Amino acid sequence: MKCSTFMLGPVLLAAVVLGAQAQSPSTIKIISSLPHTGSANAQTMTMVNGIKLAIEEVGGKVGEFSIVYEPWDDASPERGQWDPAVEAANADKAVADPDIMAYIGTYNSGAAKIAMPKLNQAGLLMISPANTWPGLTKPGVGEPNEPMVYRPSGKVTYFRVVPADDIQGLVAAQWAQEMNCNKVFILHDRELYGQGVASMFQKTAKKIGLQVLGYEGIDPKASNYRSLVTKMKQKRPDLVYFGGTTQTNAGQIAKDLRAGGLNVKYMVPDGCFEEAFIRSAGASNLEGNTFITFGGVPGDKLTGKGKEFYENYKKKFGNEPEAYAAYGYECGRVVLDAIARAGKKDRAAIVAACAATKDFDGVLGKWSFDANGDTTVKTMSGNTVHNGKFEFVKVFGE
Repeated sequence: MKCSTFMLGPVLLAAVVLGAQAQSPSTIKIISSLPHTGSANAQTMTMVNGIKLAIEEVGGKVGEFSIVYEPWDDASPERGQWDPAVEAANADKAVADPDIMAYIGTYNSGAAKIAMPKLNQAGLLMISPANTWPGLTKPGVGEPNEPMVYRPSGKVTYFRVVPADDIQGLVAAQWAQEMNCNKVFILHDRELYGQGVASMFQKTAKKIGLQVLGYEGIDPKASNYRSLVTKMKQKRPDLVYFGGTTQTNAGQIAKDLRAGGLNVKYMVPDGCFEEAFIRSAGASNLEGNTFITFGGVPGDKLTGKGKEFYENYKKKFGNEPEAYAAYGYECGRVVLDAIARAGKKDRAAIVAACAATKDFDGVLGKWSFDANGDTTVKTMSGNTVHNGKFEFVKVFGE
């Protein structure tokens, strides 16, 4: 069954009401839980902008319902990134508000582990623009109790529009091999996302015959990694792979690699595909030898409805969208479509409508949700840094 379309009026900028507290049969709230405190803010604010744009395009209404959107912060000043206590509080707050019908988030897979069971127990739709840890949805890929531990109700209420790390880790290792990097040293930040994608990279690397010289977790709060660089230099790798994010010190690793004279290729996953990574590392430390994988393609490479979104975003906000802006927008559109097809303000009905999303004609192409809540989109791209900016290299599988 194809997703139905809906004609819901002109674009009205004033229709997106932020922070409203109304509780009314004709009001539906959508909230997002993303880190706005710390360096991830630039990335997540473009996701918020994408969600706003999706709502504005339907005039802030779906049928008889007025749509209210509230962007919530799941980070804290103490951590400078997502905070487990804040994420838990956000989930509890959402569950307790009868007007909230959808929870867009999280950005970090570790945060998702906290929110998912709470929202699932309440039957509240959760849809992520950025979570990539496979165990959140896929049986037999992560921990033994995943993903059922996140589904206390026994039902699937969590969905994501981004490909998972079992795909990203695989293509990253294959890309390393394509670049004749036969000896790799793997680092990770010891967090769910970072260690997860690093383990997927390691698994594929070994399978395709790359020599794994080391696999180590780092302290993401360390001031430098000079001693680690000395250790890696003695091993003579062709490539250093870091499973982590900008917020867990990917930039500092790049600085220390170059300062320590380890002039090898440096590869990082999509958690570093943001301008904050270039700023933290220093563009000169990334030039020509740093490679970034991403679940999808950069905004300026989108086609069809994706290209329309990209142009509309730039016109509306006056700047380039970060990598995940399109995924925030897609989440917003999917939620609005599910509300329209459900036809009523009912959490269970909206979850069921979202689960039934098939052949959705979106900015990421035409795709569906599978039985686990995963997107059927498998597109991955490789990027590098040139002249201080990200530069597209290739789409994998083409």
